[in-house]
Amino acid sequence: MRFRHAEAVRAAFPELSAGALYATGVDASADTGPRAAVHTARAAARLAAGTEGEFPEVLAWRRMFTRMGVKPTQYRCASESLLRRLRKEGSLPRIHPLVDLCNAVSAAYAVPVAVLDADRVAGPLLEVRPAAGEETYTTFAGGTEHPAPGEVTFVDSAGRAHARRWTHRQSGHSAVGERTRRVLVVAEAMHDGGAEVLPELLKTVEEEVAAHWRAVTTTALLTADAPEFVFGD
Repeated sequence: MRFRHAEAVRAAFPELSAGALYATGVDASADTGPRAAVHTARAAARLAAGTEGEFPEVLAWRRMFTRMGVKPTQYRCASESLLRRLRKEGSLPRIHPLVDLCNAVSAAYAVPVAVLDADRVAGPLLEVRPAAGEETYTTFAGGTEHPAPGEVTFVDSAGRAHARRWTHRQSGHSAVGERTRRVLVVAEAMHDGGAEVLPELLKTVEEEVAAHWRAVTTTALLTADAPEFVFGD
């Protein structure tokens, strides 16, 4: 399986910094709560000094959404939504041990982190690209949507969209669940300094996965010169 950002996306958003991690051997049995709490506390400490709307990481994604023709206060990137919930409710949602951990890391770094069940993605290519309008997106409620032409999304080889509005919302089809054993984790930053933050973020996720599961992991930073991440079979 290959993962990449399309040339059109790279050209339109040259400030993009991205990285990916592939892991096999994860399940829902691990207790990631204590470590997730550590990362959540880091995010909460930062929120105590200012709201998420002031964070440069969030502002960069808001500018990107505006450039895509999306109202940024209506459709927020995933990390902003997590930080907003943490500020308002004092906690993050509990979904799955790995997702909970990655959500906490996402909030701590204020960078969107997607976690996909790799067995629910049709190969040989998963690409972040503008939609043609024919892709099929499955909501978490089981409904079907079609991303508008030009909307940036994750598209697999079967024409299935695994996100809406890029980093706004993932798909219910590839959501991590009880049966998940193989995952693809993708982190994407738009702010100045993102290229320096992404290696640290990926290392954090890799170390946390190793601490909680007997998993085999591979990671890669994705650049214009090395845009593809090859993983799995």
